[in-house]
Amino acid sequence: MNSFEWLIGMRYTRAKRRNGFISFISAASMAGIALGVIALITVLSVMNGFQREIRGRILEVASHIQASGEGGRLANWQATATELQRNPAVRATAPYVQAQGLLWHEGSTQGALVRGIVPAQEDKVAGLGTHMVAGRLDALKAGEFNIVLGQELARALGVDLGDKVTMAIPQGNITPAGMMPRFRSFTVVGLFRIDMYQYDAGYAFIDLRDAQKLYRFGEDVSGVRLKIDDPLAAPELAIRMQSSFPHLWLSDWTKENSNYFRAVQIEKRMMFLILTLIVAIAAFNLVSSLVMTVTDKQADIAILRTLGATPTSILKIFVIQGATIGVVGTVVGVVGGVLLALNVGTVVGWVESLLGMKMLSPQVYLISELPSEVLPGDVALVGTISLVLAFLATLYPSWRAARINPAEALRYE
Repeated sequence: MNSFEWLIGMRYTRAKRRNGFISFISAASMAGIALGVIALITVLSVMNGFQREIRGRILEVASHIQASGEGGRLANWQATATELQRNPAVRATAPYVQAQGLLWHEGSTQGALVRGIVPAQEDKVAGLGTHMVAGRLDALKAGEFNIVLGQELARALGVDLGDKVTMAIPQGNITPAGMMPRFRSFTVVGLFRIDMYQYDAGYAFIDLRDAQKLYRFGEDVSGVRLKIDDPLAAPELAIRMQSSFPHLWLSDWTKENSNYFRAVQIEKRMMFLILTLIVAIAAFNLVSSLVMTVTDKQADIAILRTLGATPTSILKIFVIQGATIGVVGTVVGVVGGVLLALNVGTVVGWVESLLGMKMLSPQVYLISELPSEVLPGDVALVGTISLVLAFLATLYPSWRAARINPAEALRYE
């Protein structure tokens, strides 16, 4: 572009127009683009933070990869665990027995997913011990038939440390009267809280030996849980390891909790589409502003044409004007959005103190603080979309300006 096109385009952008309404529309377009970009970046960052928080809490209980045997039983698990740990990406392994159980205490009955573990090994894989709110995980000892419950499960049963709960086992005994379920009494020695209802209300942990005896596994286990260096690489690693262990069924934590992440991802995409409309509306305002500017500047355009300016030069002048508004609005929005996303917790805390209310009650929501994670890719995508929409908004008004006939424009001047 020639220097005079830049000069005139920037002058039209900065100049105070005779028609104040046009200036107002231009300012509103710039502000609309900035607000749209701020909203997009902030919402996407909060969704990323929410996903990160949920992922972290899931990984407190779920292993990165699970290797189980056919039919839900794995024989000679010690050798299997040794072979799995030879992979340089595997940091720790832990055996487990997993089955259903029905817990009863003084008239209250709750179903639970019962997992038999070796406390010392389990802590290296999932770190459950760090979420104990009462008692200790290492109180689970073979032969003592102790149990650790989720806090919500314990509350539903009405039990606390030291209380006895009775567990009904699905594998019953055959008697002349038919199949009779088996029962076993357990002592509550610990309570844990992950702050995810699925786990806090549905999981119970016992010692591995007790689980093997209770569910008649003998020396077998359900499988081996693995912890790896990078949890996000678990799906790819599980696929690669599957070819080396065809006798095992390998699944990763993303498959076991796919509903959570699918819901968050769908919500993130829908919010992105909805909030992009804010930027699109601001771009439509930019079209209106430039159309009115072209109408207001018809005489100037005609004079430029009589002085030798080509239609292409006129088009470039108004593209520069519109693009400048779009670029300034986008830059302000990106800077403001990143700053707000990085400090959204502080802002929400200030609003809560101002209104005297808690927006995210820990009794209702999974998280009590608004998380945020700014991803450069999201920021770049939002900025690019904003610039593209702003540029597209300049094309029609600029094309209309380039088609103005100088003689017609000057006839009534």
